[in-house]
Amino acid sequence: MRNRDSIPRFAMIMILAILALTGCSRAQPTVETVYVEAPAEAGGVSRESSGSFDASLPAVEIERLVIKNASTSIVVDDPALSMDAIAKMADEMGGFVVTANLYHNQLEGGIEVPGASITIRVPSESFDEALHRIRAESDRDPLTENINSQDVTSDYTDLQSRLRNLEVAEAQLTEIMESATKTEDVLSVYNELVRVREQIEVIKGQIKYYEQSAKLSAISVELVANESVMPLTVGGWQPQGVAKQAVQALINTLKALANVVLWLIIYVAPVLLVLFIVFGIPIILVVRAIRSRRRRKAGQMPPPSTPDKA
Repeated sequence: MRNRDSIPRFAMIMILAILALTGCSRAQPTVETVYVEAPAEAGGVSRESSGSFDASLPAVEIERLVIKNASTSIVVDDPALSMDAIAKMADEMGGFVVTANLYHNQLEGGIEVPGASITIRVPSESFDEALHRIRAESDRDPLTENINSQDVTSDYTDLQSRLRNLEVAEAQLTEIMESATKTEDVLSVYNELVRVREQIEVIKGQIKYYEQSAKLSAISVELVANESVMPLTVGGWQPQGVAKQAVQALINTLKALANVVLWLIIYVAPVLLVLFIVFGIPIILVVRAIRSRRRRKAGQMPPPSTPDKA
């Protein structure tokens, strides 16, 4: 008759073998369309015993799990106002705002113009409508637009398969630990059970991420003010290329010179005037007083005597 302690050990060895096979299923799956055979109608052709499959049978495609995201850049009159409108739209559609930023950009001429960026999540079924309403905020075509669709059906299916295998292993390990009698056997099974449960939590997190990402699409929008993209105009003429760069450089130089003149008139001249009043006038008065004193002394001195001629 078998020893009672040998049964848990044998079962534990079998479970470890199952876990080893489960780990082998972590290879990266390829994305492909999966089909299943529909039930055969009465009198219809079904799968033969030899394993051949009749191509005339209808195939049912498994529902795909697709993550759709987009990023776009549009020109608007008021970036702050458009940002609020996009945030309100996301809330109306059952989504939410991920991030929202309002800032100022400085152009080449030193002019500051507002700008904004916002990222929202909306239900995937409202993705196209949301993108259309975002484009409607501008009267121009988007500066940039990128739409990305990622089919994660294969990865999602693989994660679910691994989860089921790990949950079966968890149940069997729990049963083995309950029937084990030796302390070392209990500790060994417990450590393996902890490792399996950690893997289960990680896979559940990945599955939840795929489900939420496929349910709510992310749209990132860059809102550019009209002033940032307005063409340079000089007397009705809009220079392009090198001419535009040269004209812009000339305008910037003239602006710099005008700024220097304004600084001289508004800041430097008053400072010099104050310095002249505080230091210049006293110095001039002191110098004049010294010169006047010297003149008086020179006038009081007797003329030099000349020697008598023999």
